[in-house]
Amino acid sequence: MAHLATLYVLLLLLAVPAGAGSLPFAVAAGPVPVFNTPAAARPDAPHRSDRCGQVRELEFIALPGTVFQVVGPASIPGILQVLTNRYQAPAGVSLYLAAALVEQLPVPPPEVRPPRPEPQQVIRQLRAAQGLPYIWGGNFREGVLLNGKRQFSGLDCSGLLYEATNGYTPRNTADLVSFGEGVPVAAMGAAQISERLRPLDLLVWKGHLVIVLDRQTAIESVLDCSGKKGGVVTTPLKKRLTQLLKERRPADVWPEQARQAKVFVVRRWSAPAP
Repeated sequence: MAHLATLYVLLLLLAVPAGAGSLPFAVAAGPVPVFNTPAAARPDAPHRSDRCGQVRELEFIALPGTVFQVVGPASIPGILQVLTNRYQAPAGVSLYLAAALVEQLPVPPPEVRPPRPEPQQVIRQLRAAQGLPYIWGGNFREGVLLNGKRQFSGLDCSGLLYEATNGYTPRNTADLVSFGEGVPVAAMGAAQISERLRPLDLLVWKGHLVIVLDRQTAIESVLDCSGKKGGVVTTPLKKRLTQLLKERRPADVWPEQARQAKVFVVRRWSAPAP
């Protein structure tokens, strides 16, 4: 058995591209920002904001314990190209991080999945997030310390839920549209849908997420480029549903690609809070 284990390690090491200079796996000891360009992953990188004040190169912040497969070195020394089953990157997008922020390993460490959180604890975390700024790719409210500066302090729409559940829920809306169980809401109005909703139900489509905080309130993290109040805000639930129904129609199941425009679904993933 010892010989087989040694052979397995050798095969893993051989699988790393020649000249990679890195071990094939890595684990985040603390929160680690993950980017979609190697230049942005440098700890001293001068991140440029867009007209909405967002750094679009940030994909997400890996929570402590996140395991990565190292694909190889990037074009910039000290930067690794990685994959992780904790985040599904959009098609055509590669993930990069600073090697100094992770511990590299020859074999994959045990994958520790976050436990299912208690509903009341998630609700407390969501309430405590009110007023935090919207940060594209943000899912760790305190942000991360890079080059002596704290950066990316805030939450985006799905990052709000991801942080509140300690990584139990999927990180992006593309996965949340099929997470948990569907709640039938097709062809219903705001009052009918409101009656069916429970705390922590998700009103979601590929691109945004609204969370039912309680039977009267919705919470979400909003990007507002007009200078108005954005970030993590609450809205009366029926009012938010009425606004949403002016823009999208409710569906029971996330539809096929050809019919995805202007719909939303309701997904239930948590036991009802007492």
